[in-house]
Amino acid sequence: MRKALLAVGCLLFVVGLVVAADTVTLVKYDKDAKEVTVKDDKDKEHTYKLTDKTKVVRPGKDGTKREGKLEEFEKMLADEKNAGKMKFDIEVKDGKITEVTTKRGGGKKDKDKTDKN
Repeated sequence: MRKALLAVGCLLFVVGLVVAADTVTLVKYDKDAKEVTVKDDKDKEHTYKLTDKTKVVRPGKDGTKREGKLEEFEKMLADEKNAGKMKFDIEVKDGKITEVTTKRGGGKKDKDKTDKN
């Protein structure tokens, strides 16, 4: 019985490591090399590659997750206005981003907030 519990515990631990995603902030994007430089929560910079196999996940309005397009994500990365501001979650394997989950945002700006200033 102990062996079974230990095996289940180890399995859950390993699955937790694989599923764990890091929230990062965009520093810069090299469109030609498809390299994304990001800062982690400890302000340490890392550079990762995007591949054609990179999966993009976008949150819907109701909280559900839907698949996004890599091309759209690359457009957001290439916009210099997003450097230092854009946050997203990534999963990395062997220096390549396997999955990216964008944060909810964008859309229409709240006029009440801009009118008060």
